[in-house]
Amino acid sequence: MRGTPKTISLRRRLICDLMHASMGVPFVSLARSLNIRPLLEARADAAAPAGWAAMFVKAFALVAKDEPILRTVYVKWPWPALYELPKSVATVAIARVDDGEECVLPQRIAGPEDLSLAAIDAEIRRGKTAPIEDVPMFRKIMRATRLPLPLRRLSWAVGLNLGRQRGNWFGSFGVSSVAAYGGGELHPITPGPFVLSYGLVESDQTIHVVIRWDHRVTDAAPIARVLTRLEQVLNTEIAAELRAAGSKPVRVVRT
Repeated sequence: MRGTPKTISLRRRLICDLMHASMGVPFVSLARSLNIRPLLEARADAAAPAGWAAMFVKAFALVAKDEPILRTVYVKWPWPALYELPKSVATVAIARVDDGEECVLPQRIAGPEDLSLAAIDAEIRRGKTAPIEDVPMFRKIMRATRLPLPLRRLSWAVGLNLGRQRGNWFGSFGVSSVAAYGGGELHPITPGPFVLSYGLVESDQTIHVVIRWDHRVTDAAPIARVLTRLEQVLNTEIAAELRAAGSKPVRVVRT
């Protein structure tokens, strides 16, 4: 069958590089439904609630503050080792349209455990709406994607396998979701070491969460505890910050 050859765009080349970098990572996953009733109540009453991605970014980073394994990455240079980062660095998958083409770009958020929900949410929204050249992480990753293939492979290898560079390029965990497009259980592929995805809020006030992780870094039992702690943080610290930000104004109905 005769078809039409198409050039791989810069945006699709980025995904090709990402998939190449993810090859060989021994991922395993754990899924669980979290009961988030207190969080939903706080969010429903908030005047300007943060988006779900922002809440999960901060919640995971708060858990990682007390769980160093969640800030640990596997690196190969100068020899295979585990490298613990001093703070969390999130990369959020941003779906957007650039030059008429749908694409996904990684927005970097450093130290989200020390940022407000509003600040995290603003960074994510900026990644969705600002011109690509105005977002430092987008500009950086697209500059690397324009390199010839051998230099791209080298730049990715440096970013992935030198501990000090890992947080600068790929962070300590990722957040990706298709909840805004109807939900579904997403199992994204990344270079690791941790990636979290979430679905839609269910009628029983639960939300389905999946954590995929590099098995070289940790095992299933710690991740099971992380999911329990994540549920607690969402319903306490994150819910409390939403309440502290202010409630919706109460309408007075005159009779």
